[in-house]
Amino acid sequence: MQERSSVGELAEHLRRELDRYSSGGKLPSSRALVERFRVSPVTVSRALAQLAAEGLVVTRPGAGAFRAPPRVAVAPTGDTSWQEVALSADGAADLVPRSVDASGVLVSLAAPPPGVIEFNGGYLHPSLQPERAMSAALARAGRRPGAWGRPPTEGLPELREWFARNIGGAVTAAGVLITAGGQSALTTALRALAPPGAPVLVESPTYPGMLAIARSAGLRPVPVPVDPAGVRPDLLADAFRATGARVFVCQPLFQNPTGAVLAPERRAEVLRIAREAGAFVVEDDFVRRLVHEDSGPLPRPLAADDPDGVVVHVSSLTKATSPSFRVSALAAHGPVLERLRAIHIVDTFFVPRPLQEAALELVGAPAWPRHLRSISAELKVRRDTMTTALRLDLPELALPHIPSGGYHLWLRLPDGTAETPLTAAALRAGVAITPGRPYFSAEPPGGHLRLSFAAVAGPQEIRDGVRRLRAACEEVL
Repeated sequence: MQERSSVGELAEHLRRELDRYSSGGKLPSSRALVERFRVSPVTVSRALAQLAAEGLVVTRPGAGAFRAPPRVAVAPTGDTSWQEVALSADGAADLVPRSVDASGVLVSLAAPPPGVIEFNGGYLHPSLQPERAMSAALARAGRRPGAWGRPPTEGLPELREWFARNIGGAVTAAGVLITAGGQSALTTALRALAPPGAPVLVESPTYPGMLAIARSAGLRPVPVPVDPAGVRPDLLADAFRATGARVFVCQPLFQNPTGAVLAPERRAEVLRIAREAGAFVVEDDFVRRLVHEDSGPLPRPLAADDPDGVVVHVSSLTKATSPSFRVSALAAHGPVLERLRAIHIVDTFFVPRPLQEAALELVGAPAWPRHLRSISAELKVRRDTMTTALRLDLPELALPHIPSGGYHLWLRLPDGTAETPLTAAALRAGVAITPGRPYFSAEPPGGHLRLSFAAVAGPQEIRDGVRRLRAACEEVL
């Protein structure tokens, strides 16, 4: 958070001083800026990059930064009002409008203003990311023979084998496709498995990004309630019978947002119900590598116990590394694999080979298990810090389940509490939170909040954030 603020402040200082230099004039060296403003070389580099992106400076490797030539006058903006008619007419015949609403996803992607505590983040704080290990892996990957050549469209065989081993059961490298992040894999899966206008069963509540994928593909999300033991099999069977759906999307491990783990006695039942309905189960195994230190042994992925090809499995390295380390796997068995492969190739061709090589270097290095142990311990500390602070300062917010994995808590607001005013009041108090409404595909049973403890700097910031949320609640509740 401090680094982001310093970059913005330095960029503003330099922006104000640009009039001192003629067009093409050289700015002070990076070393001089570091000494003058007492910031790191990384901060200077990022501030200059920001000005370069704005077209105000030009950077030349080995020479420095220079004031950019004056901008050419921008041509007047044309009349784009015709697009409203074209876009509306294009979807007139759709059974389900293929509108794209990214607001639920942007909540966890957009960086809050400087000084605001990030309880809405969807990724690890930079201090938890294995930056040194990733940098070393990327450097080693770039020196591998053929690292910059075209990879196999399905992905590097060694990386596919690594994912297959981690899924377990009868899954082999032949049934794995390497994709660019879990969101891409889910998009491919839903496009492959359901035609526009079809219903798709989803957990309720569930990940907003998946709901956005479904709606943008013209699918109709149908909610199936989740309790602390995962999706309810009786209601899942009812939903299949009522809708004729052929796809069910679920997160059996540390479900987003509830943190629920599908109970052992429900696992086989879910697969049996889907098989009898002639339907696929899309298993989004997104945080298996963010287990807490006190969790105990994890259940295997559903895909490991599925010999009949019911499960289409999604697994990713992103959550345990960095939002920019977008390497994931899509695994399936049977004829559906060819359809998944075809859509994947048409949409993306392949994941860049250097990134795949870097993934192999990372997961094969001694630093990888050390990193997983480190974040396992740290996430438990942060979870405990947040739950303790909430119980002390905000006992009126119900916390029905404390997960042993993942990076967030799911809270129920007092009856009658509106999420939007509370979210706005929290931001004014200096803490960004995630409202619960985008997690429901239909009417929610009440107000909720999702609070992340992974995107902040540490336990003290968690305690400060809860105190700020307390002030917001006093204003609204």
